[in-house]
Amino acid sequence: MSWFKKDPLQIITFQSYGTDSHFYARGRALEDESIDLEDQHIWHLIVNTWKRFETDEIKHVGLDVKLPNNKILKVTTDENGYFIAEDIIGNLRDLTNEEGWLPFELSYNDVNIKRTIQNKNRFPGELLIPSNKADFCVASDIDDTILHTGVVSILKWKVIYNSIFKHAKNRIPLEGSADFYHKLHRGVSGNNANPIFYVSHSPWNLYRYLELFLRQNNFPKGPILLRSLSNLLRKKPQDEKPQKQKEIMNLLKTYPHLPFILIGDSGEHDPDIYIEIAEEFPNRILAIYLRSVKHKKKMLRVKGIVDSYKTTPMLLVENSQQAIEHARKSGFIA
Repeated sequence: MSWFKKDPLQIITFQSYGTDSHFYARGRALEDESIDLEDQHIWHLIVNTWKRFETDEIKHVGLDVKLPNNKILKVTTDENGYFIAEDIIGNLRDLTNEEGWLPFELSYNDVNIKRTIQNKNRFPGELLIPSNKADFCVASDIDDTILHTGVVSILKWKVIYNSIFKHAKNRIPLEGSADFYHKLHRGVSGNNANPIFYVSHSPWNLYRYLELFLRQNNFPKGPILLRSLSNLLRKKPQDEKPQKQKEIMNLLKTYPHLPFILIGDSGEHDPDIYIEIAEEFPNRILAIYLRSVKHKKKMLRVKGIVDSYKTTPMLLVENSQQAIEHARKSGFIA
């Protein structure tokens, strides 16, 4: 006899990306801790933060991934409950909507598993295959680029405070950023469906929090690319590239026919990362936009970098309107 009721199982899928012939989906199998995304009381915010990081992962379990054409892929979760479903499949774009989103469904492949919510062993997922209408892609940072997080605060205490004590619905996006991203998404024709990729150093534990923030503030829908908590904590070799840089480089390799616009901020390492990417992929980066942060020493360093860098258009902007004006003059938006 069990004295404690076990939490139901769930499968969280992370919006990912693929190509017409490459299916690539990832996510995590976890016990459902009943994180309330709506409640905004301070105690619930603290409890929710605890639940996000104290996860009960479902390790080494088999999952089925069912595509709209009824093709089924079989995957197994790893030690931390993560999974990657990857396969070479033809004509995947035929299964997408006009924006390029391909829906699929996940389930635990053990038919005897009954611990899912309402015994419904079906969990939705989707990935993005850029539309043929796309002229370019956008890879954007999140922290202090579209969401004020305080990454330049002493010991990053503002990041910790904001993530724990502020509800995603109460976080205020940087002014004009959602409008700028919609203009980039629609492109110069107003109907381009240019894909937006959101890249952050935050752990996957904050995926649903960030997804809610983007949706609540009307940002264009796009894959959110984060990193595992274990990678966040481990000591990296000196020559290893930052995870954000590796993600953007992988995007460039995945879509070799599309140029990119990179958006970040001047507070951390974005200028150095983006310049290195532009040097490695010459003629693929249309522009680099860096939002100014309130840190005098960092701003002086970044301004020097921007003024001396001539290979790719790089702008240090105080607000979204400055970026919009440059993008319009450059022919990126209408």
